[in-house]
Amino acid sequence: MAAKEKRLKLISWNVNGIRAAVRNGLLSYLKEESPDVICFQETKAEQEQVAELEWPGDYQQFWNSAEKKGYSGTAIFTRVAPLSVTNGMGDERLDKEGRVINAEFNGFHLVTVYTPNSQRELARLDYRTLEWDVAFRKHLKKLEKDKPVIFCGDLNVAHQEIDLANPRTNTKNAGFTIEERNAFTELLDSGFVDTFREFEKGGGHYSWWSYRAGARKRNVGWRIDYFGISEVLRPKLKNAFIRPDVMGSDHCPVGIEIQAS
Repeated sequence: MAAKEKRLKLISWNVNGIRAAVRNGLLSYLKEESPDVICFQETKAEQEQVAELEWPGDYQQFWNSAEKKGYSGTAIFTRVAPLSVTNGMGDERLDKEGRVINAEFNGFHLVTVYTPNSQRELARLDYRTLEWDVAFRKHLKKLEKDKPVIFCGDLNVAHQEIDLANPRTNTKNAGFTIEERNAFTELLDSGFVDTFREFEKGGGHYSWWSYRAGARKRNVGWRIDYFGISEVLRPKLKNAFIRPDVMGSDHCPVGIEIQAS
């Protein structure tokens, strides 16, 4: 009998406040999903603020909190011991908001990211597309020189019209401007794969919904949370999925399964 293929399950979730997510069932979700690695964005907390919780599965925790209290922030919880973990992209101008964590494993670098929102009236669009997106792409490509890269998180962009419910009315809104979409295209064209689209070509699959007007119940949403992988990892990609039924945030978890090295 052939040995069962060993897979790693990786999850990414913008929890929009990890303390609020805990109150809304995060620990139960972790026990049920049982990922090998879970990456959080928009934690809005310091590690010590949740240190006494009984996290399931004996996860090692790595946090990158913003200098501004209660704002932004990322974390990686992993059952697989990483070889090394670093925070940020090595640019003081861009690393003050706790938006990037890099974890090196045997077969790949894992990068979780909470991409800046371009904000109302696109006040931060230039910063986001001309500085952040460029720096992030270069950061991934630099890591890729060492070994393949998996990146995940809230990229704050719906890439194609199929990735949001109302594309025509959102072309000048943050998250669906041509500048943001082109930047994401450039990232993929530099050698990365949008994993979800390897398995699902159709529409109606979203990872974020406004709290307004019952948008989630009506599935009027956006797909702005992603897993991307270096093209060389494509043969090891076994599944990619979205968990729209998991509550606790205005985002839902997304994930992949890859063949273990």
